[in-house]
Amino acid sequence: MDDISIDALLGVLLLLIIFGAWFSAAETSMMAINRYRLSNLIRKGSKSAKLTSRLLAKVDKLLGSILFGNTLLNVAAAAVTNVVIMRLFGADELTLLLGTLGITFVLLVFSEIMPKIIAASHPERIALPSSYLLAPLITLFHPVVSVATAIVKGLLGIFGIKVQTDQSKQQMTLEELRGLVLDAEHFMPRKHQKMLLNLVDLERITVNDVMIPRNQIEALDINAGASELRQQIITCHHTLLPVYDGTPGNIIGILHIKRVPALLQEATLDVAQLREILNEPYFTPSDTPLLKQLQQFQERHARLGLVVDEYGELLGLVTLENILEEIVGEFTTQSPSQSGKFLRQEDGSILLEGSSSLRELNRKLGLHLPLNGAKTLNGLIIDHLEDMPEAGVSLKIAGYPIEVIQTQDRIVKVARIFPPQAS
Repeated sequence: MDDISIDALLGVLLLLIIFGAWFSAAETSMMAINRYRLSNLIRKGSKSAKLTSRLLAKVDKLLGSILFGNTLLNVAAAAVTNVVIMRLFGADELTLLLGTLGITFVLLVFSEIMPKIIAASHPERIALPSSYLLAPLITLFHPVVSVATAIVKGLLGIFGIKVQTDQSKQQMTLEELRGLVLDAEHFMPRKHQKMLLNLVDLERITVNDVMIPRNQIEALDINAGASELRQQIITCHHTLLPVYDGTPGNIIGILHIKRVPALLQEATLDVAQLREILNEPYFTPSDTPLLKQLQQFQERHARLGLVVDEYGELLGLVTLENILEEIVGEFTTQSPSQSGKFLRQEDGSILLEGSSSLRELNRKLGLHLPLNGAKTLNGLIIDHLEDMPEAGVSLKIAGYPIEVIQTQDRIVKVARIFPPQAS
């Protein structure tokens, strides 16, 4: 290097620092780039996004090549620095030490910290164009990187550490997907975000959580008199009506109200003909996740399922509307039998029916009652007290003062709850 001028050496050193900075920026931007935005760019036909995705699919080769190139440049920069120092100040040990410390500081600031901070702030702008230069470098460094990678994998295997090198095979968990939706609050309306979160949660919620309990099912007794059957059908507020024979748990079919008008025109309702137009009942286990139940409704072209336990006993029914309400919220239309679940009082308290669903109360009233046990307010109170309560008993659950107002047949009929702002 004696024939090379000091100015040329300083120019080479500057280039080494610049290329080292690029390697550092490329490494950070590749690791920080948004994979979902990258997928979207690929769908739009971006060539640089496709190339970047291919490089990220083999992250061990990518990182190995970047680190090899960066290390090579840093070593070369240190060597050139020593030559410049010796040419200018001699081979004094103290001078060489100070020069080494100086170039280390320069490389740390300008080739490591600063480019990585910039790359972390603008990963897409750096990663996409960098992929065109990284691709040939990976091919160029392949022999050295392959040997180094094989050694690393062998050492990791000794310690029982498994390495996932193909990033495309990594799967997102429900919690990670939920976190992604939560992080997107600045990019979508709050209502849309809530709907997406509800959709993600469908995998956790079962039909047992949202079903209409057996004692609240409006059903038709096929053995009732013709006039009573006619009256119940005429006054029914549902499109689909379960029909039972003998006991409410013995469901023999589902009556579609739209198929009945022709029978009602006759003087006497023909029960035999009524049986013929019944649809076959569809039964579903109580632990079926709502997302799976929604898929089953779609496959069967059904809108109502009868919920049964492991012994086949009827527990309640679930409808397509129940599931949709978990996603989009409460619908505006309600039948009289479903209204009047709660009544706000002047003192801020709320009167509630004991049969009210906890999920419904949380959704409608903005409460945070626990959902990991009982499904109704009556069940929650009984589970908390571990006894059948009497009217006048007060307790606090999840920070909410609750007073039992009325009991009947060993269940809580009416209770009063005091939200925190009213207590």
